Amino acid sequence: MGGTVTGVGVTAQGLGLEGPRGWAFRGVSFEAEPGSLITIEGPSGTGRTSLLLALTGRMKPTEGTASVDGAALPKRMAAVRRVSALAHVPGVTDLDQALTVAEHLRERALLQRRFGDSLRALFGPRAERRTEERLRIDAALTAAGLDLESLPKGGRTAVRDLERSEALRLSLALALIARPRLLGVDDTDLKLSDAERADIWALLKSLAEAGTTVVAVCSEAPDGTVKVSTQATADDAEETQDDSETDGTDGTDGKTDGKEAADALAEAGRA
Repeated sequence: MGGTVTGVGVTAQGLGLEGPRGWAFRGVSFEAEPGSLITIEGPSGTGRTSLLLALTGRMKPTEGTASVDGAALPKRMAAVRRVSALAHVPGVTDLDQALTVAEHLRERALLQRRFGDSLRALFGPRAERRTEERLRIDAALTAAGLDLESLPKGGRTAVRDLERSEALRLSLALALIARPRLLGVDDTDLKLSDAERADIWALLKSLAEAGTTVVAVCSEAPDGTVKVSTQATADDAEETQDDSETDGTDGTDGKTDGKEAADALAEAGRA
């Protein structure tokens, strides 16, 4: 991708995040080397997205510690955001259904040049800037496995006309334009066929092997990954609900629900 990408090591010890309706996740501990494929595995509603956002510096954990490339969380969230990018996170990286694939790519490349690159990239010769932009886009598309020629109208294909796996690959390409050292991907295996799911996992493994550390949310993780489970949070919530049924309360404070997810995404938007 336009040069070697060096991934980051990621560790967590007793990491947890509590919201107004209980724990989104709790007791998360793991250690991953640079260039790892880290999978956040668990049922929907167990704080998977919140954990992804916390590990990429978008949400502040309540307890425990984590480290990304030596930058401690939550103390150095801004530093972690500078080396990370997100893809396919509902409510955070949503694609504009009316825009074309090419428009999305050009917009992201322009934003990257304006806010993410050096002054030379921003004010250098116009021809040089355009060449760099094209190379960056092409490299991101290649890394994401998205061939514009295979789309119904090429780059002019509207996002609303993309297949689900194609939209996922576009979201990955947009994130990869920033050449992140840490890539976070949500809902990796949601509503994909077995063949599509296998292809996406092969893609994410190839990104990790090329150097980028990848954190991917899924319902079931493949072998050969650093598996992190949020099931314990769900079990705690069920125990809280059982206790509340005994004492006559409704137990809503102990569960992670749709509103909790919405709170998490709103917080990530502010970050």
